[in-house]
Amino acid sequence: MKRRWFILLTGLVLSLLFLWIAFRDLHLGEVWEALKGASYIWLIPGVAVYFISVWFRSWRWKFLLRGSKVVPTARLFPVVVIGYMGNNILPFRLGEVLRAYLLWRKENIHVGTTLTTAVLERLFDGLTLVCFVLFGLLFLPLSDFLGRLVVIASAVFFGALLVFLFLSARPDLLRRIAHWLLDRLVPARFRPPLLHFLEGVIAGLEGLRSARDVFVLFGVTVWVWLLEALKYWLVSFAFDLHLGYIGVMVMGGVVNLLTALPSLPGYIGTFEMGIKILQGMGAPAAAAGSYILVLHAILLVPVTLLGLVFMGMEGVRWTEVGEAARLRSRGDVTG
Repeated sequence: MKRRWFILLTGLVLSLLFLWIAFRDLHLGEVWEALKGASYIWLIPGVAVYFISVWFRSWRWKFLLRGSKVVPTARLFPVVVIGYMGNNILPFRLGEVLRAYLLWRKENIHVGTTLTTAVLERLFDGLTLVCFVLFGLLFLPLSDFLGRLVVIASAVFFGALLVFLFLSARPDLLRRIAHWLLDRLVPARFRPPLLHFLEGVIAGLEGLRSARDVFVLFGVTVWVWLLEALKYWLVSFAFDLHLGYIGVMVMGGVVNLLTALPSLPGYIGTFEMGIKILQGMGAPAAAAGSYILVLHAILLVPVTLLGLVFMGMEGVRWTEVGEAARLRSRGDVTG
């Protein structure tokens, strides 16, 4: 419980800090004028492209899960949307737990498998974003802070990929390590559910056991983020920014890397750092501020509303969200 409160407090502090950094030099009157003068028709294709990217994310999840069970992309799409809705309005990234719970309840897929695939998704997302930013650095300068961020993120994500590749290729070694640790650290009555959870994790690593699978995952992830950058670029036409696609790609890459830090639900504060990034590229402050505010809003609102609709259609009660978190913490959702 203390750890959760610490994470929540850290996220609050970081969100407020980033909001202060992002808005401290802005004149809110100018931002309001930029908002009033925007051409909001560009939001329609932007939102459409975003949901296309979510569909491809659902296909990627299907690819990762296929070792446990083949679930149609159309079946996974509502679950993915519900997960995003959960991340947008619930603390502790509970959207990931919620979609794991839903998949266990609807498809009887082990929650350990689902959570492992969610980690793999974030890993490939991070690697792709790092590549986007590194590519953009060939054309655009970044501040020393952002440059260091990219270096650190590169080391973290590539290091994590090597660890996951190693463990996926040696599941028996992972089992031996887990048994050794559990035998020494965990009371006997808690070991069976944790060992069952471990088997779900091993099943979730199935998607990394061949070079072809890794390349497919990376290729689909690049396509997803190219679509995401296309959305950012389309929305930029609503404002007087004159951004190139590469500039938007770099901004989106850095901002989404920052969202890996603890923050309030919906990545409040970390996403608004896009204002400073755009200003560093020469964008007018008012236009950059209004653009990021609108972009963040259409990243949050449509998918959250659709997630609530899907949640009702799936018959999910809010009490089950807490139940999902409780079961995950105990390791009881075994499938």
